[in-house]
Amino acid sequence: MRGLKKHISRARLMAAGMAIATLLSGSQVAAQEAPTELQPLVIQGAQQKSEASDTAPIKGYVAKKATSGSKSDTSITEVPQSVSVIGRQEMQDRGITNKVDEALRYTPGVTIQPFGNDGDTDWFYIRGFDATQSGVFMNGLTLYSYGFGGFQIDPFMLERVEVLKGPSSVLYGGSNPGGLVNMVRKEPTGDPYYYTEIGINNLGNAFAGFDFSDKLSADGVYRYRLTGKIAGGDTYSDGTHDLRGFIMPQVIISPDDSTKLTVFGMLSGLDEIHSGNGFFPYVGTVVDAPFGKIKRDAFYGERSVDNLKYAQQMLGYEFSHDFDGGWTVSQNARYGHLYKREEGPYLNGYVDGNPLDPSYNDPDYMLNRIGFFERSKVDTFSVDSRAENKFDTGPISHDFLIGTDYSIYRLDQIQACCGSNPISATNPVYGTAQGTNFVYLNQVLTQQQLGVYAQDQIRFGGGWLVTLNGRYDFVDTNSDAKVGTTYSSNESAPSGRAGLAYEFANGITPYVSAGTFFRPLVGTSVTGGGLLPEKGEQYEAGVKYEPDFIDGLFTASIFQIDRKNMALTDPVTFLQRQVGEVRSRGAEFEGKVNLDENWKVLGSYSYTDLEVTKDLDSSIVGNSPYLVPNSTASLWLDYAFTSDALDGLSIGAGVRYQGKSWANQANTLRVPSATLFDAGIRYQKKGWAAALNVSNLFDKEYVSGCAGENVCGYGEARTVTFKLSKKW
Repeated sequence: MRGLKKHISRARLMAAGMAIATLLSGSQVAAQEAPTELQPLVIQGAQQKSEASDTAPIKGYVAKKATSGSKSDTSITEVPQSVSVIGRQEMQDRGITNKVDEALRYTPGVTIQPFGNDGDTDWFYIRGFDATQSGVFMNGLTLYSYGFGGFQIDPFMLERVEVLKGPSSVLYGGSNPGGLVNMVRKEPTGDPYYYTEIGINNLGNAFAGFDFSDKLSADGVYRYRLTGKIAGGDTYSDGTHDLRGFIMPQVIISPDDSTKLTVFGMLSGLDEIHSGNGFFPYVGTVVDAPFGKIKRDAFYGERSVDNLKYAQQMLGYEFSHDFDGGWTVSQNARYGHLYKREEGPYLNGYVDGNPLDPSYNDPDYMLNRIGFFERSKVDTFSVDSRAENKFDTGPISHDFLIGTDYSIYRLDQIQACCGSNPISATNPVYGTAQGTNFVYLNQVLTQQQLGVYAQDQIRFGGGWLVTLNGRYDFVDTNSDAKVGTTYSSNESAPSGRAGLAYEFANGITPYVSAGTFFRPLVGTSVTGGGLLPEKGEQYEAGVKYEPDFIDGLFTASIFQIDRKNMALTDPVTFLQRQVGEVRSRGAEFEGKVNLDENWKVLGSYSYTDLEVTKDLDSSIVGNSPYLVPNSTASLWLDYAFTSDALDGLSIGAGVRYQGKSWANQANTLRVPSATLFDAGIRYQKKGWAAALNVSNLFDKEYVSGCAGENVCGYGEARTVTFKLSKKW
């Protein structure tokens, strides 16, 4: 659905790699850091943490470490930006079984599914900006996408989901200015672990999964994990269905305490008749049409034509080794391939205009349908090499990191559209002949990015912490088009971040930070060349609190992001001009607590004020962009019974509030706020577990968001999911 919204030289890469090799030359091999699953890792100056590393399972709901904010095994309180982490226990308690974006429903500053539930795409807006294209990562490597060429990950693959708020190009190169989502895979375990599950929801969509892990050798040098899932059945829109699945094998080779190599592969696929939810008109969803409302499960496609398929494969590794003298070298690499094909009509408003106009005279309330076809082939490769050392210079302690990363994204795409065939909103008739589509884009798009970066986390004065980052990126973009525009661009840009914090003995850490960012764009300017990168800066201040009397973490922050050099389409010439600017200001709060062996609590609030500060259309300067609500709030409580009679029983309940948002650029149409309730009950005994989860408990009918008068999507209706699992 999302496609309708929108050479690096070898010498540079070799030079960056040689810099690290030279830096480490003369080091001798010795064990420094034990495998994280066997021994705890203690960060100097920090309290003992719940989890052993930034990829290990999280105790309850409270994560204490995350790699996203520093590219190292760092306490969340030491990162000078806001970080949220959703672990496997939280995902299980809330019944997250289908899509990764559902895991972020309770995360402040994040808007998910703005067009409703989209089966083939996980949508993320962070601090008001769309992160779906350039803000999605897996184990620290980009899952960049353009058009329809985006990968999708099943939540059953994951140990945790991390959200870094604010710009991150200083660590990861060109990426979304609002923040990023980093999905962290499950890892092979040191102890035997065998898990199976089956489940079904009220729509008749069923799933079955398995997750096995154990040693392959008695000494534990070789370990494996094999995870897989298959799901399918009816989906929300009337008459739609899907079939999806994946398998993901992993092997760890760790010959000693200083060396670890993880190799993984993944195969997954999807075949669905998908809904047109997300392209409904404003009149008939947000406000009543003369006939009332369009049904939430309405289907206006053609089942004989409408289809979406994708097949994706990944192969990669993660390597780390500790050298004598304190240096640790790490390298992550991953290759990915995606084939995706989609065909079917999309709605585009009423044929005769607004049904609320006095002159409207169409008793059938005919809706425009635009035929669409696309085929995407993606090949992508990413590698990140880094070296880290901790040392002292007099009274000052350093945690120094230097590295280089490289990525290439190649998209071979065909898009065709515009065969027209209207359909009645009130009495749809299917099976009529579809109009002929024409190819408007046949293009091979290639983007390469090379970055060199450094970071120093400096401690001094019994509590002061300074974080300094610097990075320089080179980006080449080439478009070879049979239909469309052929162009090339070669850009480079620096990024920086500086943070200051003070760690009080009672667990309170106030911080301030400032950073710059850049984001390369795909497209052509009025001059016929490639677009310049977006640029901007963020200022953030906040406080993090890790109390010593309970297992919890609290974060409060305020921020301002200025996004400049945005590409806007001239409504007269249809050419792109880079004159757009948007400012995002806001405040966020998040608290997660494991109160005791019974209670787990999480709560959040966010306020986001988006403002267009510069645009080709002067009439919308000062307005807010559409889709993103001005405020969100959430609370989830979970209680596990421990008395003899009820031992093994757990219950949970939550409430989510989504504030008002604008539905158009002119800010004349509003999408109302909505309050939703969720609940869950679980029972486990002797390795068996049964769970019943309900999202949108009271079946609230609401519109999730609108991107104009003809692009509105209903939020997900009440969904009841039952799951039975066995662990041994």
